[in-house]
Amino acid sequence: MESWIRVLMFVACLFPVLVECRVRHYKFNVVMANSSRLCSTKPIVTVNGQFPGPTLTAREGDTVLVKVVNHVKYNVSVHWHGIRQLRTGWADGPAYITQCPIQPGQNYVYNFTITEQRGTLWWHAHILWLRATVHGAIVILPKRGIPYPFPKPDKEVVVVLAEYWKADTELVINQAQKSGLAPNVSDAHTINGRPGPVSNCSAQDAFKLSVEAGKTYMLRIINAALNEELFFKIAGHKLTVVEVDATYVKPFKTDTIVIAPGQTTNVLVTADKSSGKYLMAASPFMDSPIAVDNVTATATLHYSGTLSSSPTILATPTPQNATPIADNFTNSLRSLNSKKYPAKVPLKVDHSLMITVGLGINPCPSCKAGNGSRVVASMNNITFIMPTTALLQAHYFKIKGVFTTDFPSNPPFAFNYTGTTPPANLGTTTGTKLYRLPYNSTVQLVLQDTNIIAPENHPIHLHGFNFFAVGRGLGNFNPKKDPKNFNLVDPVERNTIGVPSGGWTAIRFRADNPGVWFMHCHLEVHTTWGLKMAFLVDNGKGPNETILPPPRDLPKC
Repeated sequence: MESWIRVLMFVACLFPVLVECRVRHYKFNVVMANSSRLCSTKPIVTVNGQFPGPTLTAREGDTVLVKVVNHVKYNVSVHWHGIRQLRTGWADGPAYITQCPIQPGQNYVYNFTITEQRGTLWWHAHILWLRATVHGAIVILPKRGIPYPFPKPDKEVVVVLAEYWKADTELVINQAQKSGLAPNVSDAHTINGRPGPVSNCSAQDAFKLSVEAGKTYMLRIINAALNEELFFKIAGHKLTVVEVDATYVKPFKTDTIVIAPGQTTNVLVTADKSSGKYLMAASPFMDSPIAVDNVTATATLHYSGTLSSSPTILATPTPQNATPIADNFTNSLRSLNSKKYPAKVPLKVDHSLMITVGLGINPCPSCKAGNGSRVVASMNNITFIMPTTALLQAHYFKIKGVFTTDFPSNPPFAFNYTGTTPPANLGTTTGTKLYRLPYNSTVQLVLQDTNIIAPENHPIHLHGFNFFAVGRGLGNFNPKKDPKNFNLVDPVERNTIGVPSGGWTAIRFRADNPGVWFMHCHLEVHTTWGLKMAFLVDNGKGPNETILPPPRDLPKC
């Protein structure tokens, strides 16, 4: 009977105009595919042979089932970035955190319901460096009959920004780990899988956004890059920002947006010219002395009737270190905070935490290139060690010895975190440490950058929750003065937030989702080096506040 019901639901989904579809079925085949469009002969790991991968489309309130089948030599897991996963942590996806990975030849069905969310999110591999090419958009439409809180666009377009290596990304990071040094930077940035004209590339291929004069387009922009924040702009056109990380914001106009790895931004663009071809550019933002891939990805906004041979109208390049432009964008973000979409900022704080984030150096006798040391990363001076048993399984089945719950609520010792002369030889300790939270408790978390090697902007992603960014600043956080300036009325609501170089960010959230929830830097190299931790949120009272049992096909380690 159950199989027939699923067949009927699937048929209904083929005709959504006739029947309200409540269950969405997808099949993701993880396969190797050709990458000649990217000026490389090496095959890449993809979903369904596509780069970027297929867009997952659903409505608020829908249940989504995605069968992921692993046809490649690597272990695989998929994270549905930004989906709250209320009581369904088994479907969250980070390998060895909420599940064991899907081994070659195996499959797993991710099953989750989209609750009180609408907008743009994305999915990506959450193991090794596979998300470099294994990623795609999630488009969550409002419930039928519910309009956008802004003028309806004439067309919606997904724009995925990414970066690309001609070498195998697993080889890139493995060589770096052996040497103790940073990995090679990427060879190109891409817009919807295409770099545009770049040097040493014969396939002068670029994404083209075709528009008609007078019409308005909503671009659902995603930064799927592994290691770089990006600026995005369109020559001669203003961008009206209406949403970030699938939450509506007070609309504002800008020439340039800044978007960190893991973040999404929806903008409206009105084709207010009569004709022409206009450059669309994605370029790196880095205001600290860290090496980046400085190749700008380009595409064109192409008006109907304009000849392909017409010259492209160029945009003024955004300097790589344009911190004022980035700050102006970040400071302009405010929650919509309307009657229908209120900003439910926790005003009372049960747990006040401070976590330092940054890099360090640990001994490594085998790291000859690193002169006997290796670069590591940490939170509160702890370099996180990935377990071999998934943390959620260890918690649910009470398996001892996998983790401890003594992650510190404050740095182990205080120093001038952003000073020019950090403590000498500051190594890190290692461990698989979690921080335990009672169900429905409220948390204030200050994320403080450090300058042990160099200050750097760290995009921090919290699984399982949205949070409110109530404050940010440069230098060291002052617990007596800085909270007086917190925005507790309409702060932006996100799932990924940038900790500014040489500064701090304060967020608040309510722990209303039981399970084990990863928090990590979304610069993949920093996650690899150990800049990560997890929260363990206890069950509440009754079945509606308790994590669901694991599915029967949950992968085994």
